[in-house]
Amino acid sequence: MTRLRIAEIFGPTIQGEGALIGEPTVFVRAGGCDYRCSWCDSLHAVDSAFRDTWAQMTPEEVWDQVEALSGGQPLTVSVSGGNPAIQDFGPLIARGRAAGYRFALETQGSIARDWFDQLHMLVLSPKPPSSGETPDLDALAACIRAGQGAGQTVMKIVIFDDRDYAWAQEMAGRHPDLPLYLQPGNPEVDPGLPVAAQDVADRLLWLVEKVTADRWFTPRVLPQLHVILWGNRRGV
Repeated sequence: MTRLRIAEIFGPTIQGEGALIGEPTVFVRAGGCDYRCSWCDSLHAVDSAFRDTWAQMTPEEVWDQVEALSGGQPLTVSVSGGNPAIQDFGPLIARGRAAGYRFALETQGSIARDWFDQLHMLVLSPKPPSSGETPDLDALAACIRAGQGAGQTVMKIVIFDDRDYAWAQEMAGRHPDLPLYLQPGNPEVDPGLPVAAQDVADRLLWLVEKVTADRWFTPRVLPQLHVILWGNRRGV
């Protein structure tokens, strides 16, 4: 039977970013990733040094935890990572959909899976230059095609600097049909350190002023709401 590497399952809480910001959500965070972003805020789900903390679970075992956390009330389940596309989450999605739950999945768009079209929302989050990674744009296009049957496919890009901003404009030009969400990056990723609210506000204001000055009205600019509320704490 398929087993999934799971870093953590938590909630219900609210989605902190992107198209579903504020929506009640249970999170399933997969262990393992094919990227090593310089500013990764979830290394506990990425770095193999944390492999011993990941649980090996069947889709049914994952589902049992999701259902227990939600009290059996159908809501949105967000599958993230790491990169959850490394693993086969198709059976979990099928199980949850049969019970009336909605599924969103976030991936950098490096691996296309045939079960993307079973999602209610596919969030593609290609990584900008500040990440230190070089996205495969052909692989991203394959992910878009794989998600054509999904309820909605959107693109979300984290912005740390002017180079990231210019790259986001390029990506928007490549994929004008995808709703685009921009958010300022959080350079403080240590879960043991607080995040200054003013720093968060300043980064958001910088990004808002850039898009308005450029009269770039296509993207929605949003904060990382979970960072404002909980800083870098895990499991919230």
